[in-house]
Amino acid sequence: MWPAGEAEPSLPVAAQSPSTPYELRDDAHYAFPRTPSDALLGAWVPTASSRQLLDNMEWLGDEHIAADYALLLRDLQKDNPDLAARTRLVEPAIAHVLRRTLNEDVLLENLHGIVNDQDGNDTARFLFLPVNDDEDDAGHHWSLLLLDRDAPEGPVAYHYDSAEGRNHTHAAKLAEVLHARLERRPMAQQQNSYDCGVYVVDGTRELVSQLSQGQRPELLNLDNLVANRRALQNRLRG
Repeated sequence: MWPAGEAEPSLPVAAQSPSTPYELRDDAHYAFPRTPSDALLGAWVPTASSRQLLDNMEWLGDEHIAADYALLLRDLQKDNPDLAARTRLVEPAIAHVLRRTLNEDVLLENLHGIVNDQDGNDTARFLFLPVNDDEDDAGHHWSLLLLDRDAPEGPVAYHYDSAEGRNHTHAAKLAEVLHARLERRPMAQQQNSYDCGVYVVDGTRELVSQLSQGQRPELLNLDNLVANRRALQNRLRG
């Protein structure tokens, strides 16, 4: 998002709305893969052909966020397998479909594909979901939703937005379909027009780190987050 009062640049190709490989109709039947590694790219490993390049002022697309989520999940499975087993880093396109799905049965089937492990057991507590403001193939902003499915008073979705309030309506819709209470949480604010996606991936990494250290979910915050585009570029290059 461009700071208030300044002209917004033309939208780069990579900033277009999340790709949606499933047709969005009331009667459509979406079937996500049945294991977390398949559904959430947990088995993804960077190769020469799969590495993602990111320019210095390029807006992040689905492919950048999905690739960095896969790298984070791989590291988490190695460093903290218990937390990894309870965490799902949801691909942007899947989060987008969840928000726009109107059929409750379809929603439940797809959620089962995310939260169930390879034995069909629901083992997921934390879902990290990128939120895009796309409605008609013209997405301009990313924010982050962290769903805690085992909160004491019922599921709660914590919304972190580097342009405070910009994605509230879209986050509220996603929280609604996930049957979760929405809460806004503190996040450092971006100072340019192109780093919202970097805040999402770096914010996810920071929240995972805080959870790994035993921090209570309701106390997590990103007040002091510093988005590091250069570090992301290096990770995506492999």
